[in-house]
Amino acid sequence: MARVPSSVIAAGGLVGGYGVARWTRKRELGGVVLAVAGAAAAQQWRQRAGGTAAGALTAAYVAAFAGSHPLAKKVGAWPSVFGVAGAVALASWAVADRRA
Repeated sequence: MARVPSSVIAAGGLVGGYGVARWTRKRELGGVVLAVAGAAAAQQWRQRAGGTAAGALTAAYVAAFAGSHPLAKKVGAWPSVFGVAGAVALASWAVADRRA
């Protein structure tokens, strides 16, 4: 069975987490989506690129989530989420997915 690339999982976690939180009006549910996707991506990062790279990509994932909030005040919520998700996906692909 083909694996979903970690870059897709990470970007999907950021976009999906925000979408779930917004549409259900329950931030906790969005947080669950964000956390589950982050954990799944981190597991793949560790398997494919090692612990140090997984730690750095996990930090980037968390920073993207945190950074999307102030960025949203400047460019809007969805553009912010898509922008940080794209940045994390690119980093994930460069560090872990392109090796697979």
